[in-house]
Amino acid sequence: MADSSSFLPPLCERLSYKSYVVRAMDLTVLGLLCSLLLYRILHINQNGIGWVVAFLCESCFTFMWLLFTNITWSPAAHKPYPERLDERVHDLPSVDMFVTTADSVQEPPIIVVNTVLSLLAVNYPANKLACYVSDDGCSPLTYFSLKEAYKFAKIWVPFCKKYNVKIRAPFRYFLNHLASSEDFEFAKDWEMTKREYEKLSQKVEGITDDPHWLNADDDFEAFSNTKPNDHSTIVKVIWENKGGVGEKKEVPHFVYISREKRPNYLHHYKAGAMNFLVRVSGLMTNALYMLNVDCDMYANDADVVRQAMCIFLQEPVNLNHCAFVQFPQAFYDSNASKRINFFRSHLERGIGGIQGPIYAGSGCFHTRRVMYGLSPSDLEDDGSLYSAATRDILTEESLAREFGHSKEMVKSLVESLQRKSNPRNSLINSIEAAKEVGNVQYEYQTSWGKTIGLLYDSIMEDVNTSIGIHSRGWTSSWICSDQPAFLGCMPPLGVDAMLQRRRWMTGLLEIFFNKQSPLIGMFHHKLRFRQRLAYLSISMSGLSSIPFLFYCLLPAYCLLHNSPLFPKGFCLGITLTLVGMHCLYTLWEFMKPGFSVQVWYVYFCGSLFSLFDITLKLLGISETVFIVTKKTMPDTKSGSGDGPSQSDDDGLNLDSGKFEIEDSLFFLPSTFILLVNLAVLAYFSVGMWSRGRGGSGMGEACGCMFIAMLFLPSVKGLFEKGYGSRLSTLSKAAFLAFSCGSRDEPENYGLNSDSNKFVIDDSIYFLLGTFIWLVNLAALKGNFDITWSMLSKGTFLAVSFVVFSVRK
Repeated sequence: MADSSSFLPPLCERLSYKSYVVRAMDLTVLGLLCSLLLYRILHINQNGIGWVVAFLCESCFTFMWLLFTNITWSPAAHKPYPERLDERVHDLPSVDMFVTTADSVQEPPIIVVNTVLSLLAVNYPANKLACYVSDDGCSPLTYFSLKEAYKFAKIWVPFCKKYNVKIRAPFRYFLNHLASSEDFEFAKDWEMTKREYEKLSQKVEGITDDPHWLNADDDFEAFSNTKPNDHSTIVKVIWENKGGVGEKKEVPHFVYISREKRPNYLHHYKAGAMNFLVRVSGLMTNALYMLNVDCDMYANDADVVRQAMCIFLQEPVNLNHCAFVQFPQAFYDSNASKRINFFRSHLERGIGGIQGPIYAGSGCFHTRRVMYGLSPSDLEDDGSLYSAATRDILTEESLAREFGHSKEMVKSLVESLQRKSNPRNSLINSIEAAKEVGNVQYEYQTSWGKTIGLLYDSIMEDVNTSIGIHSRGWTSSWICSDQPAFLGCMPPLGVDAMLQRRRWMTGLLEIFFNKQSPLIGMFHHKLRFRQRLAYLSISMSGLSSIPFLFYCLLPAYCLLHNSPLFPKGFCLGITLTLVGMHCLYTLWEFMKPGFSVQVWYVYFCGSLFSLFDITLKLLGISETVFIVTKKTMPDTKSGSGDGPSQSDDDGLNLDSGKFEIEDSLFFLPSTFILLVNLAVLAYFSVGMWSRGRGGSGMGEACGCMFIAMLFLPSVKGLFEKGYGSRLSTLSKAAFLAFSCGSRDEPENYGLNSDSNKFVIDDSIYFLLGTFIWLVNLAALKGNFDITWSMLSKGTFLAVSFVVFSVRK
């Protein structure tokens, strides 16, 4: 397949991003943390419970920083050179492209359409590509939209290739005006293509609003009397590329599938859908490589497939040992781009310098043989199977036992394991076999989801599968490209974003406690030690919110109980240096890709809530649920140069970066922490003013102030118009804050009972109400834009708190 001439330049190169400055910073922070721990150990008998809790929290922080340093120690990535591919490879391998969707409401069909169109138009031979769309919601709307998308693809794909269009998702491409300098032929084709896309959009949006007439079409008979969680397997070949001329050879194979789902059978969410895609594509086209993307993640670089092939076809190292190629995930909307997952944009490159990046669930090219369970030890240097492995693996009985009792499936397996890509003469002839492997009972007593395909036992199927692949000795590659290969949309700010974060953290905690746990992986000799530590860091990320929660409350607790939290003398300098260096370092790391405090806010609250999910599962009370987050597409005005503009639903402008603090437990921890620290700060200020404290507790007060600054978005969220806290959330948080108040505080914290002043031994109650009352006064002066409804809520709370807190 490949020309092995040694004088030709390489298809890719490995780039190292080692920075001795970053290493020095990491080690310095680690040394300061260890020094602080040593000081606390030496003085642990001289202090109270707050000191012990601080020691435990800081021990967790030190361990997590050690794991973080391991990841960022030797970052690396691969840079492909797709322009060299034609010189080295005479016959490009085939690639199957998978698009997964699960809910036509949360994931509107027009988003799926644009993703599919961008994939159909990539710069790669059409006869080497096949696009499969898995619809786990069994929606006739999605199927109708894809049929219409194919009609437009016959226009769109030739247009993109004729004029070498850079952006191949129509909804993004047509955001800009047509330049007046363009030649007449291009302008004519551009206008025609734009009109056809507008017709497509109108059809899709129209049928979404009124889907009833779909039942009259015979092609939709399979969708009658179906429910998203109760339906038979549906396989529809929308287009089969049989060659020919013109548009007939430009558009790749295009197939719609929806696996059988029944209420009493486990379907394993996205992992189950992906495994069905692997089986169906193996029966129909059986490509050597597979790309999977989420329905909202369109191909932003037309050469993305060629870039991945540069990694797989680079000789001789990567032929046997590179299991998958992961592209960075980026997002096209302005707010989400600032909230890109820090793990996937920063830490993946760090892990790429060890055994390879983690499969991120989208934008990833897989090797089919690896998904079928092969290990590097099963292969010769040229990629062929060892004779012993051939005898053990390629027997019909063994394959049927491991992969299921389908003769057509076994036949395709043999071809795939031998690196043969022999697609069937006709895709339509494989439909019945495809339906067979989509049966709900097909995977019963097989190795699917255990050692083959995407692994089950966690809703984070991507990380779970990645651990399984690396444990067999495979490596993976992280691509460094000049422009994002894929662009997608993130859920809007607020609960949707936290639902997504909750799902991620819950899935990672599931992995931490299941048989794929990195702790168990310590015994997998093919999983490198540093890679184990990296997986341990990632799977424990949800647990980090526990010490963080306690640490946020420690300054307030110590201030109320007159108990020291921070060291004194020289060691105080260590603490201040540690805090300052860590803040500057993390601020620098977050500002480089454009992150904000909201990123941390969403991460922390989502991580904390995931603890409740995994605890309930471990206790057998409930099962974790795969939550489909809402995808939104900009409501663009065709041809407008102003860019995308979000619709203003219910008075909320999603592009403004604000969100409503809804009646949800997601917002309870942050509101609780904020109220406690602000109330204690006010309490401390009154105590200093009335009695004079001579500087006692200033360190703890500064800690409360720092924590309150971190939660500054929540301060505005308490009462700001359109984005304020719900009364129930505020009440719950206030109740928890009251529970932290102590009635037996030291005498110097209270006011003199012999004076004519109020006796406020429950001052935290009083000052919490006073704080809310002052917020309302500030609102009257225009500092916050609030409604009378929100003002009345705040006033009611303030009056109630004062009445029950103040005693003469």
